[in-house]
Amino acid sequence: MDIVDLGALPKTESHYSGFLDQVREKFELDNVAYAGINPVSGTIHGHVTYDDAWKAHYTEHNFQLIDPTLHMPQRSIAPVDWSRLERSDQFRKVFRDANDFGIGDQGLTIPVRGPYGDVGLLSVTRDCSKTEWSKLVSHVISDLQSMAVHIHDSVMSSDALTRVLLHPSLSKREVEILQWVAAGKSQQDIGDILSISHRTVEVHLRSSREKLYALTTAQAVGRAIGLGLIFPG
Repeated sequence: MDIVDLGALPKTESHYSGFLDQVREKFELDNVAYAGINPVSGTIHGHVTYDDAWKAHYTEHNFQLIDPTLHMPQRSIAPVDWSRLERSDQFRKVFRDANDFGIGDQGLTIPVRGPYGDVGLLSVTRDCSKTEWSKLVSHVISDLQSMAVHIHDSVMSSDALTRVLLHPSLSKREVEILQWVAAGKSQQDIGDILSISHRTVEVHLRSSREKLYALTTAQAVGRAIGLGLIFPG
């Protein structure tokens, strides 16, 4: 899983940094981070207010592969308070290092689900007691949920996301075959319809699965539909 920093994209995208800084100041938070998950490749694209030293340490140690504040919220429809993750070995490993960089483990991640299988995560942190943190969250959770939707919608409609989430380069034939699979046709049927051998059909399907990072043909069809490359049968 790779990380693409929206902050490293052209300066026209600098409003993301400004937006996160405003959220941090408005609610007196220590850090605010946005991460979007590419549903095809698993690439993380986003921006954070963490200092450069922690960002470098985080990526050098590939913490994005184990960080439960990234992975658990992807499977949740409700905000995830990091107190739920404290018993995780992965959480302790990440935040043992994070504490050395002055980052506390009082945090919250709000998931946002888009129409194409995309997931946005807005995370906020503050170094304070659990009692203070609970009071803060109860006062700001509604506003933070609205802001999470706002930034995810903004990123989804931006040129930045278009550059980061490029559609897989399926060939015309691969798209055609996936469309027939979605319509319920077998490989033999598709071969007859297109006047090609069923082995050739399988070659194209294998290529499609690789390009869509899918383990099965059914998964490839689902992802192609989600990306708007083909239509449901």
